[in-house]
Amino acid sequence: MRQRVRDGETLVGGLLRMPGEFLVELAGVAGLDYVVIDCEHGPADLVALQHHLTAAQAHGLPVLVRVGQDDPGLILRVLDLGAAGIIVPHVDPPEDARRAVAAAHYPPLGERGFATYSRAGRFGAASIPDHLRDTADRTLVVVMAETPQACANAPAILAVEGVDAIMIGPADLSVAMGLTGGAAEPAVQEATARVRSAAEASGTPMMTIVNSPPQAAEAPPGLIVYNLAHVLLTTFRTLTEPRPTP
Repeated sequence: MRQRVRDGETLVGGLLRMPGEFLVELAGVAGLDYVVIDCEHGPADLVALQHHLTAAQAHGLPVLVRVGQDDPGLILRVLDLGAAGIIVPHVDPPEDARRAVAAAHYPPLGERGFATYSRAGRFGAASIPDHLRDTADRTLVVVMAETPQACANAPAILAVEGVDAIMIGPADLSVAMGLTGGAAEPAVQEATARVRSAAEASGTPMMTIVNSPPQAAEAPPGLIVYNLAHVLLTTFRTLTEPRPTP
């Protein structure tokens, strides 16, 4: 997945919270490119996460995990379980980005604790050189800009080696600005445009969360992720629309 992103492909995925193995399987059957499992605003149950990763692997579906803010312990565990990468929220100064990269990568780029007996190391079947190479090539690090400070620091954040993509958190950004309109707020749109310009200048892909195909069509190239809770809620609401009277 990381190589496809670096090659400039636009990949489409879905964001879900646990428990949702059924949604993981549906995403694979439907042909999505990846799924994001949210362990920031959802339960960070590692046993359940392993079940979701196993379901995804059966369909050849890479998994990104959104972890908590500055949580190297969880980053280590989700990558040991076989996640293709992490999404780290609330990255404000570049130092936050450097800590995220350090937690996600083995030395010399990072400080991640090494083990081959994890699921990612094929329970010890992978050699040390193979596991080092595979994880260095595979592990994707996405940082989130969710405050005015983060948006202002976007060029410096994107200059950190090991940052593969950046994502705007429009709801958090709106609230951090004292606003309640989310992505529709002009100030949020202006901040988002500045981050997009910085990403384009550095050649770094954007990850964009969307609720519908029209929104996806307007998103910049890179990583597009559907908010599956919103998609399902919208679908269910259509089922409650009044039926014509016979």
